[in-house]
Amino acid sequence: MPSSLDYLKQTGTVVVADSGDFSTIDAYKPQDATTNPSLILAATKKESYARLIDVAIKYAKEKGGDIDAQVEAALDRLLVEFGKEILAIIPGRVSTEVDAALSFDTEGTKKKARELIALYDSIGIKKERILIKIASTWEGIQAARELEKEGIHCNLTLLFGFGQAVACAEAGVTLISPFVGRILDWYKAKNPNEDYEGEKDPGVQSVQKIFNYYKQHGYPTIVMGASFRNIGEIKALAGVDFLTIAPALLEKLAASEEPVPKKLDAEAAKKSTSKFDKVSFVDDEPKFRWELLQDEMAFDKLHEGIRKFAADAVTLRGTLKQKLQA
Repeated sequence: MPSSLDYLKQTGTVVVADSGDFSTIDAYKPQDATTNPSLILAATKKESYARLIDVAIKYAKEKGGDIDAQVEAALDRLLVEFGKEILAIIPGRVSTEVDAALSFDTEGTKKKARELIALYDSIGIKKERILIKIASTWEGIQAARELEKEGIHCNLTLLFGFGQAVACAEAGVTLISPFVGRILDWYKAKNPNEDYEGEKDPGVQSVQKIFNYYKQHGYPTIVMGASFRNIGEIKALAGVDFLTIAPALLEKLAASEEPVPKKLDAEAAKKSTSKFDKVSFVDDEPKFRWELLQDEMAFDKLHEGIRKFAADAVTLRGTLKQKLQA
């Protein structure tokens, strides 16, 4: 019998593994994989990944410079080593994240993205197999707009609000990652007794709206739902372009034989009588910032996410610094 994971793939949704664990990624045969500083940090605590840290440390020492420069070089190389290993398993692309501390620095984001792409190229991996993950701030979206023109494909992450999604599409980014589960977390904290099952889930509703808006207005940007709390959220978005799913939920889908009917359909969205008026944010910074500020959930979760990813990157740097000084 086909599994729920098989049924999900049959709806046309591309399944992506949200993990830095190679064995898990290999088990579920996803098309693509996504990583972030938190996933990499968790993976580096396992003995089986020590060899990747060793490669990064050796590279940084050979590159030289003061200790801070070596730490940055080691971190970049570690991210790329993880990406390389993942790309040996999957047929598609891996997402590698720019330091969240650069989320409000357009030029810094572009510089780091180019450095990561150059590092991948130096070990024989072409930019076509990489998505550079960037936070969906005003500065991040403008950086991605320029990078896409250079042929560097971007995954705009920490996306919680409709205005962020519209600006990303206008900027021509390759892919966005709206965070379904973290939206739900915010609403459940505010309204703990509310029923948010299935399609009543505000995170699901957010992705549905973005998907339908993109298809109605002909934007090619891929919508990849992310950050799930349960398989009900995943099933409610069957048919969306991509879904990036953590190993625990991939395992549940693989163990179930329950059918997963298609819920989202690009052609149906285009023909729908429920039309979305076209809006624009990408060239109007005050309008973009006001839209984000007015959406309390999106504003809170964007900044919380940036802080968390940045903190995990700091912890990772600390680990690398100890090894460089050993």
